[in-house]
Amino acid sequence: MEPAVYDFEAIQERWLPVWDDLAPFRSGRADDPRPKKYVLDMFPYPSGDLHMGHAEAYALGDVVARYWVQQGYNVMHPIGWDAFGLPAENAAIKRGSDPIEWTYENIEQQKVSMRRYACSFDWDRVLNTCDPEYYKWTQWFFLQMYERGLAYRKDSAVNWCPTCQTVLANEQVVGGLCERCDSTVTKKKLNQWYLRITDYADRLLDDMKQLEGNWPEKVLLMQRNWIGKSTGAEVLFEIEGRNEPVTVYTTRPDTLFGATFFVVAADSELAAELAAGTTAEAAFTDYLAEVRKSSDMDRLDSTRAKTGVFLERYAINPVNGERIPVWASDYVLADYGTGAIMAVPAHDQRDLDFAKTFDLPIRVVVASEEDPAITGIATADDGAHVNSGPLDGLGKEEAIAAMIAVLAERNTGKEAVNYRLRDWLISRQRYWGAPIPIIHCPSCGEVPVPVEQLPVVLPSAEGLDL
Repeated sequence: MEPAVYDFEAIQERWLPVWDDLAPFRSGRADDPRPKKYVLDMFPYPSGDLHMGHAEAYALGDVVARYWVQQGYNVMHPIGWDAFGLPAENAAIKRGSDPIEWTYENIEQQKVSMRRYACSFDWDRVLNTCDPEYYKWTQWFFLQMYERGLAYRKDSAVNWCPTCQTVLANEQVVGGLCERCDSTVTKKKLNQWYLRITDYADRLLDDMKQLEGNWPEKVLLMQRNWIGKSTGAEVLFEIEGRNEPVTVYTTRPDTLFGATFFVVAADSELAAELAAGTTAEAAFTDYLAEVRKSSDMDRLDSTRAKTGVFLERYAINPVNGERIPVWASDYVLADYGTGAIMAVPAHDQRDLDFAKTFDLPIRVVVASEEDPAITGIATADDGAHVNSGPLDGLGKEEAIAAMIAVLAERNTGKEAVNYRLRDWLISRQRYWGAPIPIIHCPSCGEVPVPVEQLPVVLPSAEGLDL
């Protein structure tokens, strides 16, 4: 007997209209007595058709949604499209079409594919992020934050792709190149919009306790490290020839006696100021051009060879009065802390690598059996302090407290808290995105669009050179 042939295409074609009519996954309305459950998958980008990777991802969400339906829940399982952004705009430019036309064509094609997946989506609950009725609420949220001082603009050095003509996140810069077009990425100073998420750093850390025991500890640790709260001190360093002192943040103020040089971020305003008018200015300018080709992630790579330029300036160590040379380097970031560090090479590996590269002094101030100058390995011991004047013989915590007291007494420093977390840059120099609802008036400055006038609709791209 011949085995039956399963003609899935014909069978699917027969049953899809039936499923559409029955709408078995339409979520119940407000008066539905069943307990509610919300299942949300990541929405696809409509920059092309779907593929098997999408099918795999949505199968997982489908399993979750169907499980809760079987458990007697009123499940809301919507679907939509994350339609704004660079991929759709670049694809439209390559094809010489309007981004909105290209995007909606892809959405219609993806809808067909999505229905063939037969996932348990509620097709009465579909959204599209480039729909003005959707981004009206994006703009509403922005205005709420703006009114509360949580959205603001400032000048900032950002990763810039000259080909894509837009700002890139650090993760979009690979080996100094744009991940999309392989163009060399540069640093560019632009006026950008930010969300003040650093105001919530402590709350984020505190509320994470609610997840302990329910989330993987590895994930919680990653989040804590991302926020990166640390307690230390702000220390004031005088720079010869400069009127204002420079503030440095350090978690180990007890090692100040071991600071043998001073490093400022090469792409900071301070570095440019200190280099100006010196014989180091030309070398610094050339070096800065090279630094701007690297992303922050590349610069923080501990395996990279250390580079820098001596700025022919000296800082004064506030605890012993020593003149220490000031260098510009790429291993210090302009937007972390104050963009300047006191370098303690005996007890910090990056400082040690830099010191050995440029033959700078290495002074041990925490007792250790090994000599970093010989081993090439910085010591992170918490032993007794040595070569540290009044701190000699003290342990780490005692020495930190004693040093902060000394700094406070001399008005050269104070205890401080710092975070690795940075405010969130949300603006992009591109067309295809939700307009920021702020009017820039030459007389009044920034004027928020009244809520009742939302949405601020994206203008037509017809006739524009994107």
